[in-house]
Amino acid sequence: METLQELFTIDQLMELFETYRSFGPFFAILLPLLEAFLPFLPLVVLIVANVNSFGLWMGFFLSWIGASAGAILVFIIMRKLGQFTIFKKLRERKGIKKLLTWIERRGFSPLFLILCFPFTPSAAINVVAGLSRISFWQFILAVLAGKFVMIFMVSFVGQDIQALITQPIRSIIAGVVIFLLWYIGKKVEHRLNRTITVKNRDH
Repeated sequence: METLQELFTIDQLMELFETYRSFGPFFAILLPLLEAFLPFLPLVVLIVANVNSFGLWMGFFLSWIGASAGAILVFIIMRKLGQFTIFKKLRERKGIKKLLTWIERRGFSPLFLILCFPFTPSAAINVVAGLSRISFWQFILAVLAGKFVMIFMVSFVGQDIQALITQPIRSIIAGVVIFLLWYIGKKVEHRLNRTITVKNRDH
């Protein structure tokens, strides 16, 4: 009975991925793009859906294009909105000003590190980077490189949902990998925040 239930679940998932694939690659790019504007959308789930519907490489590529394009669009919009008085006042707030100054000084490295790991606040980083004076091309390079690393890691782990369900050992390994990505991402985020605090205290 459990075996039948398990197979039914797998069949349902495969049918779901097939339906998802029928919407075409545009839809697979659009959803990760929208996640940059709507952070409550589960980017990891969207990446897994893409690689299981279109294959590892195509699913990875579509996810990478969508997520990167979304981040860049948010950056451009915030760079334009930053000219308005309300956002100029926002930039002058103590906490925001410290973060902006830190990003402008450090540039590529902290953005790249944050974007390399899932479960870090990349949406907030896109907004703050847009309000900062960081170079447009510096931001694009950090997004393309960071998203490449993060999306490929998630794609590789989640490329075969059927195997994850039917092979417990693989599921455990995948779970450990996801936990490590989350843990390292949080450590990086915490260390970056601590660096900001220490540097601002010194100044």
